[in-house]
Amino acid sequence: MTRGDLLRLLPIVLGTLIVPLDGMVNVAFPAVLAAFALEVPQIQWLVICYVLTYGALLLAVGRIGDVLGHARVFRFGLAWSAAAFLACALAPSYGWLLAARVLQGVGAALVLGCGPALATQLFPEAMRVRALAAYAAGLAAGGAIGPLLGGVLVQAFGWPAVWWVRAPISILALVLARSLAAPARDAPREPFDLPGALLLSATVAFAVLAVNRAPAPVAVLLALVAVAAAAGFAWRSGRHAHPIIDLGLFRRPGFAALNLASVLVQLAGFAVMLLVPFYLARMLGLPPLLLGAVLAANAVGAMAGSWLGGLLGPRHSARAVAAAGAVLSAAGLLLVGLGGPVGVLAVAMGLQGLGLGLFTLAYTDVVTATMRREDRGVAGSLTQLTRTLGVVSAASLLTLLFGATEAGRLALGASAEEAFLAAFRRVFLVVAPLPLLALLFLPPRVTPRGG
Repeated sequence: MTRGDLLRLLPIVLGTLIVPLDGMVNVAFPAVLAAFALEVPQIQWLVICYVLTYGALLLAVGRIGDVLGHARVFRFGLAWSAAAFLACALAPSYGWLLAARVLQGVGAALVLGCGPALATQLFPEAMRVRALAAYAAGLAAGGAIGPLLGGVLVQAFGWPAVWWVRAPISILALVLARSLAAPARDAPREPFDLPGALLLSATVAFAVLAVNRAPAPVAVLLALVAVAAAAGFAWRSGRHAHPIIDLGLFRRPGFAALNLASVLVQLAGFAVMLLVPFYLARMLGLPPLLLGAVLAANAVGAMAGSWLGGLLGPRHSARAVAAAGAVLSAAGLLLVGLGGPVGVLAVAMGLQGLGLGLFTLAYTDVVTATMRREDRGVAGSLTQLTRTLGVVSAASLLTLLFGATEAGRLALGASAEEAFLAAFRRVFLVVAPLPLLALLFLPPRVTPRGG
């Protein structure tokens, strides 16, 4: 892409950066735990409150963008996010902070639900893969900057800084995004299915909560509510001329399996950002600044994977690119689990990020090509939703596995350091094979719309 093309993408990438910059929060985990006198398992709610909110809203927001205009919804999301960041930074208690994270999740849904659609609208269809690659690389760059910047801010100003610093970024992006114009419509505006949106949001929210509360008995009740909401959504969608998402897509050969593969890869990948900050702080004694620098290696790898995927995409099948990404991700996770000095961990996380970037770009391109151009907001939201489901599942299930393993080792008389290390290694030994398992779900091809 030319410099001019990249400048056209700048308002979209800058605005969406506020989401991957949330990697700063991972660096602040130890400081937040200390500030509110929390235990490690409690930190999962800082992830879940935020990710569950935007995950539940993503598809509905994508559809709202398709109906009302992606640029309009995107700008509203930037304004909302600026206010939410200030609410997080001013939180006087952990409960306040969690409530503010819910507000931040609403803003993230508004931004993420329209970002990919806006990026592809700026260019002809022949440049779709390159536009998505540039967009994804920009977000990965934000993921790289986040831990580095977070380390500096936490060390200098404390944990609230990882939120208030993003308020001016949101406002600047809002100013630049004034130039984004909606494309001309060839047909009348389609109606928005509000009951369907509510049922779909309830499905995602209760399903995520069910995973989070497992194996407690309440998880069964939450799962039943999720199933009921899903049944209601399916019934509603079959009777509405313009549903939130066309469920017939999932009957296309390979489409449902591809989305399941994405959930598995994202679940495995989030183990890095969930647990490595504690390994670096507790086992290696790194201060926040160095901790952030090491974590950034993962996002740098993802950025390289996105660019590489943009080059390989036009020359190779999406399945081949996705498979290569899954293998590299699995190798990186295994190396992270083995532990070691800082340099080895940085290389391992970079390798895992490279694989994740390749896989995600190939997956996103297939989903975008499969759905109607008029549904690009929903398409982009679907790719973000599978990531969200993977992240929340990781935050819930991997925290449970880590806590149970650590407690078991402590009960056997192990020291705190030995118990932590044993739990850390077990989690990564469990997640490392998941990207390889995802290979079983990658179809030879996905039938595109009209194919």
